Amino acid sequence: MDFSVESGSRKSGGGSRPSSGGQCSGWLMTAVAPWGDTTEDAFDQCLVELGLGDSRLIRMEGAMLPMGFSPTQPEDLAMGSLVECHVAQAYADDGATASAGVAWAECVTPEGDECAIVATLSTNQPYEETELMLKRELKQKMSSRDLEVVRHEMAVDEVTAAKDHHGCAVAALIIPNSLNMQSGDVGRVRGGYTRSADAGFSSGARTAPRAQSRRNRDDVSFDL
Repeated sequence: MDFSVESGSRKSGGGSRPSSGGQCSGWLMTAVAPWGDTTEDAFDQCLVELGLGDSRLIRMEGAMLPMGFSPTQPEDLAMGSLVECHVAQAYADDGATASAGVAWAECVTPEGDECAIVATLSTNQPYEETELMLKRELKQKMSSRDLEVVRHEMAVDEVTAAKDHHGCAVAALIIPNSLNMQSGDVGRVRGGYTRSADAGFSSGARTAPRAQSRRNRDDVSFDL
């Protein structure tokens, strides 16, 4: 079996293999927030930047993705939506650096079945070191399951916290339609609030484009 994550092309030859079907879509994104008053504040800023500020997140553990997973373009999410996420979050403070990364790989089992796996990683290392470590982790997950890679994507980002502040880097694989648990109404998509998600991701990309402007948080009154 081929465990190299450097080869992103499907091998030719052989008969047809059972397909995953592409019935469950998701996307990779990253965000950083270097100016948090607390670690929780920095993390929440990242969620808003990712477009997840209005969603109800369900964190998933384990390497296996839903059968039929396929990558897609990011989309806006309605308020109150239940969203499956595989999240890596790294924290730094007072000038320190941290990085977070997430990756997925489409694979084939020895029996010829298609599946997909995910890997997440948080470190106190720079972007370059974290990317290498994430590739190694993805390779190890495939090796443990005797999987052959067909293609893969990853996204890594780093944050350097401002002096006397907390920073957070978040990398996420967002899968909005896998749970089939949504009950009751959801709100509208607040396009002016959550980040614009108008770009996909490419292999080795650090991050999807982040919003260029943000309201000054000091201008918001919290008086009740």
